[in-house]
Amino acid sequence: MMDWAYLFEISLTGIASGGLYALAALAFVLVYKATRVVNIAIGELLMMGAYLFFTFAAMWALPLWVAIPAAVLASGALGALIERTIIRPLLGEPPISVFMVTVGLASVLIGIVEMIWTADQRRLPDFMPTQPIMIGEAFLAPKVFWGAVIALVFIAAVLLVFRFWRGGVALRATASDQAAAYSVGINVPRVFSLAWVVSAMIAAVSGIIVGSIGGLSSNMGVFGLSVLVVVIVGGLDSVLGALVGGLVIGLVEALAGAYLGGEYKLLATFIVLVVILMMRPYGLFGTHEIERL
Repeated sequence: MMDWAYLFEISLTGIASGGLYALAALAFVLVYKATRVVNIAIGELLMMGAYLFFTFAAMWALPLWVAIPAAVLASGALGALIERTIIRPLLGEPPISVFMVTVGLASVLIGIVEMIWTADQRRLPDFMPTQPIMIGEAFLAPKVFWGAVIALVFIAAVLLVFRFWRGGVALRATASDQAAAYSVGINVPRVFSLAWVVSAMIAAVSGIIVGSIGGLSSNMGVFGLSVLVVVIVGGLDSVLGALVGGLVIGLVEALAGAYLGGEYKLLATFIVLVVILMMRPYGLFGTHEIERL
């Protein structure tokens, strides 16, 4: 017989994990919508944010209320540096060239982490409540629950900011039509830089949460593989797709891990990816104009 209480508990865990995927996927989508750059290094940017927080909080012993904003701002500065020195010179080049540059960027960031912090496993200082979370009879790991809550708050904040803030309006206009944005006086290169800065900051928040749950290592970028699955499932240029795709992939992973075994989690997500792309080659909410690499 089906254990409905167990299914409910696993589903809650999957949805909570999906919230983390959705936050990281939002970082990916912002860059793609504004610049049409497929940033394969999103997992490594996430990793850098986590290591910067580790540096400020554990190595420099700064208070958490200082260390977290400092790590997020430093990640934003890193995003601006990457856009200005690596991405902007490639404007107008074939998409595959920029794609390959981000592949190389991922390797460079891993190398930087291993040179500065070594490849040893590390743990972040605890900053989330540790009391068990019970929803009815279902138990939810406290870090997963509070991580999902933080992710959802940040997602809502980002959507509100880009809905009403002038810079957010400029980014949405550039994403819709770059030529039209130029014609009304929008500084498109500056919008490109803004997209990378905000994306890196969102990735840092996601990295801090993921690192607090699973610890730090130079392999954290593997999380980015699941994020890529999320954005492809949802649609590379769709914010709604990032949110829905995150929840879908989180739920599929949780159910596959619980009922089939942990070794089938990745297989299950890629089966979902293939099935969705066979029915909708541009993702659930993506547009037909997306170029395939």
